[in-house]
Amino acid sequence: MIAADRPRDARRGMKGRQMRWVISALLVLALVPPALAADLDTDVLRGSEPVGPALFTNWTGFYVGGQGGISDADADFSGATQPTIAYLLRDTALENTSHPSELPVLGTADQTGASYGGFVGYNTQWQDLMLGVEANFEHTTVSLIAPGNPIARSGLSDGLGNSYTVLISGTGAMTDLNYVALRGRAGLVLGDFLPYGFLGAVLGVANINVTTSIQGFCEPGSTPNCSSFAFSGSAGRNYALLYGATIGAGLDYAVTQHFFLRGEYEYTLFAPFNSITLQVSSARLGLGYRF
Repeated sequence: MIAADRPRDARRGMKGRQMRWVISALLVLALVPPALAADLDTDVLRGSEPVGPALFTNWTGFYVGGQGGISDADADFSGATQPTIAYLLRDTALENTSHPSELPVLGTADQTGASYGGFVGYNTQWQDLMLGVEANFEHTTVSLIAPGNPIARSGLSDGLGNSYTVLISGTGAMTDLNYVALRGRAGLVLGDFLPYGFLGAVLGVANINVTTSIQGFCEPGSTPNCSSFAFSGSAGRNYALLYGATIGAGLDYAVTQHFFLRGEYEYTLFAPFNSITLQVSSARLGLGYRF
């Protein structure tokens, strides 16, 4: 009996171990899918999380500010005496034939000086894109005095058998330049920074004064009808109206919710006034307030 029972007990032990393996396997299979499902659910949720709205500094609205800097003004006076001389000699054969009015008497004046002013504008914003309009006032302290180069020309004919020696001299000055620019702006919001470019129209005033004198002397061999002459005249006015265009770029930085700093460069070109061409380059720093 004892010998016969041992194989039976062995078989029972083996069956018991097999049952434990089956139960363990079932438990593993029962536990693993929820864990995998949890991981999958976590991954799916992690990948499908909604992205929040991008955060940009809000530049929308009205703003005002003040600014100061330096301006370099360049005025070409080389043609400034031409209208006056042409008018003084309008009835002479000498002007119609030899055109002494076209002789350049004055040169180019260049000066760098302080400038200051203010600005007011309005911005609209679409996420990181800014579009706006701005009025910018600038007062310069430059005084442009044209270098004078008196000219003497001999052998100028009037086409009637007369030859002349002509002496021309003149002066030119432009002072108290003030102008207002109406500018369209476009910029890109980069955190608290707003780099921008602008393009616009300019209206300004300045005191402009040009004087001219011309003398003509008959040369030997001229006809008895030849006569010497001397004329003088002036052109320009105080608060002469100037207009032109402006272009430039700058950078605004939001210091607080309302205050911002500004740095910019502007190039302005004015249309000729009395044959005087003027261009101004300005570099500025400013402080603004956003409402």
